[in-house]
Amino acid sequence: MKRFVLSASGLLGFLGVVLGAAGAHALRGSLSEKDLGIFETAVRYQLLHALALLTLVLLMEKIPGKLLEAAGILWVSGIVVFSGSLYLIIFSGIRSFGAIAPIGGLCLMAGWVCVFIAGLRRI
Repeated sequence: MKRFVLSASGLLGFLGVVLGAAGAHALRGSLSEKDLGIFETAVRYQLLHALALLTLVLLMEKIPGKLLEAAGILWVSGIVVFSGSLYLIIFSGIRSFGAIAPIGGLCLMAGWVCVFIAGLRRI
């Protein structure tokens, strides 16, 4: 599981930087301010949680157990669904993809709850 989380962190971090650069350079002139804001939100959440995944690998060394593994799965799922749905809105123009973004947001939040509970159990 640690290998999966580490690999996911690297891939999602890399893609976040690539997409962020594309947004800053290639998309800035072609997107409305609203759409650019949506795109930047997707990139921000992707990069923040890619870093969280990287940190999670270190925590998994100190605190073994299913809660941190669940956090990793939830965060990867959350990035794919939340940020992915926002990217789909921008690149496809289909606004109804926004309806699935909250599912990804819930996955991200649930991952943080898993980390919180894992921390409480260590006290």
